[in-house]
Amino acid sequence: MILGAQLYTVRTFTQTETDLRRSLRKIAEMGYTTVQVSGTGRVDPETLKAMCDELSLRIVLTHVSPDRLINETEAVIREHEVLDCPYIGIGGLPDKYRTNDWYSHFADDFRDAARQIAAVGKLFMYHNHNFEFEKIGGKRMIERLVEDFSPEEMGITLDTYWVQAAGADVCEWIGILKDRLHCVHLKDMDVRGMTPVIAPVMEGNMNFKAIMKALEQAGTVKYLLVEQDTCEGSPFDCLQTSYNNLAALGYR
Repeated sequence: MILGAQLYTVRTFTQTETDLRRSLRKIAEMGYTTVQVSGTGRVDPETLKAMCDELSLRIVLTHVSPDRLINETEAVIREHEVLDCPYIGIGGLPDKYRTNDWYSHFADDFRDAARQIAAVGKLFMYHNHNFEFEKIGGKRMIERLVEDFSPEEMGITLDTYWVQAAGADVCEWIGILKDRLHCVHLKDMDVRGMTPVIAPVMEGNMNFKAIMKALEQAGTVKYLLVEQDTCEGSPFDCLQTSYNNLAALGYR
């Protein structure tokens, strides 16, 4: 399992080509060798690929607009071929599908794009938050998602923090979803008074030794992507802390 950084963590510092280049350099200097592209300003794929090649960073996953994914599928695939990126993701379920009235249309709307992506040897990836563990129509949305798409059509980018925030057992869900877990988002949960907060990996209260063991046992995870939606202090310092803690366990 290869360690990477989710650029959404440093999104404030990636909105121009110059800032993106500076941020990628800082991330490479931390020791990361892979990145997920999400939340950045618009940079053409050729330029982005050249930046990452210069720093020996591989782009392994993206989050793209759901509208672009289904309406500009061929263009999205071409961009990912330029990036040499195997996984094409969305960051969550668009709002209109989060109700019992409209959820059933999600598979109808996204399956064709998912199959086109699979046909070129890449995989559509869905990133969870906590709301997918709410029941609609008597089933959790995460359960309905994996019923509606085969593992060849859709993988799950499991987010450790949001599973915990849903009150679910992270290790149990790693086992349930293991056939789809090629990429995971690693982030920890700490607390400030009565309020949960996102923390660097192994700086909070989640059982990361058990989580990492479960990910190893799943046998399907290729990329461990550190993400921190909000940071107390510098997001670059948070990424470095997470890297150092995971490197101490032998992950690079």
